[in-house]
Amino acid sequence: MDKTKKKELWRAVKFLLFSVSAGLIEISSFSLLSIFLNDDYYILKSFISLTLSVIWNFTLNRKFTFQSASNVPIAMLKVLCYYIVFAPLSILLADMYLVKQLGWNEFLVKGITMLINFITEFLYQRFFVFRKSLDTAKKKERSNKNA
Repeated sequence: MDKTKKKELWRAVKFLLFSVSAGLIEISSFSLLSIFLNDDYYILKSFISLTLSVIWNFTLNRKFTFQSASNVPIAMLKVLCYYIVFAPLSILLADMYLVKQLGWNEFLVKGITMLINFITEFLYQRFFVFRKSLDTAKKKERSNKNA
């Protein structure tokens, strides 16, 4: 396996590990909220738990996975655009159809949603958000040391 493929594989592994930690935050906060809020509040529970995991995931992946020195507010805005589409589609579809209409278990639906989110968000961040700024933090760090 050549150097570039190894680097991309390691990038995907790091994204997976940070996403698992974000998933733990999401499912833990969703579970905690479920103690206090019944099934009628699925949308609120999903929104809060998703928001917490996105902030965690974005922060770690920008710094360690994509090692981007790009403009953080712009990168965050790009991720926000993803979630402006993903969150309503997934939450409303899950809540209105799978949980309320079909009677699926809300934790099963949450798991399916998280898996879809993991795959699509990696592709979105890798090829859109950080495409032009991959590994620029390392280059910037090296140039600062040499100065």
